[in-house]
Amino acid sequence: MLYRSRPVDSKQNGIHPNLETLLHRHTQKAYRRPVSESSRNLFTEVEARLREIKLPLILDSGCGTAMSTIILAEKHPRHLVVGVDKSAHRLAKSGFDADININGNCLLIRMNLIDFWRLALEHKWQLAYHYLLYPNPWPKPAQLTRRWHAHPVFPYLLGLGGLLEMRCNWRDYADEFQMALNYWQPGCSVLEEFYVKQALSLFEKKYTCSGHQLFRCRADLAKLDKLNQFFGLLQPNNPGLLAE
Repeated sequence: MLYRSRPVDSKQNGIHPNLETLLHRHTQKAYRRPVSESSRNLFTEVEARLREIKLPLILDSGCGTAMSTIILAEKHPRHLVVGVDKSAHRLAKSGFDADININGNCLLIRMNLIDFWRLALEHKWQLAYHYLLYPNPWPKPAQLTRRWHAHPVFPYLLGLGGLLEMRCNWRDYADEFQMALNYWQPGCSVLEEFYVKQALSLFEKKYTCSGHQLFRCRADLAKLDKLNQFFGLLQPNNPGLLAE
């Protein structure tokens, strides 16, 4: 049984006034938090698996119980759908009990996304599709920097390319996400309210049953000029980008 869910409650009204300042700051400084050794070792195993499965990649970031990953794998049989979540407890609900699990064209990985996105970019991953389904909204105004679009890892997420789709049930988060995308490439994104025919995740099912408005922001990340300039500054011989 699904519990009824209340809409997001926040004292914030509209786009956070500090978002643009943060976005500018993240174009000037590289994100230097070290990737953990355990994440790097696990990603080496992931790369070994990928050499055995030569299929275009779909990434389901923050996949939770992996319901969405499994559904996407069924809808895209000619792609490898990679679901990533940091919670062993959530992933176990789909019967997966190891750090890397593979079943057909569905690959599940237990790792935090901050490490995963940077490692994937380091290994030159280029995605066909990328899904961010109902990320934690961190609704308090003081929590802005915890939202993915306001986090310094956001450019690395975008660097993975592909057709990106973010879904959420809070209009302010959706507006901020679109603003962040358009900051990197004006006009690259489309934001719309939508209605679910088949829920991709338990959150989506719960929000739909609770009568929430749902929003999706989509963008083609094939060409982001400002992003290319940013990563050009990250080259080892270029001291121009300060560490953050």
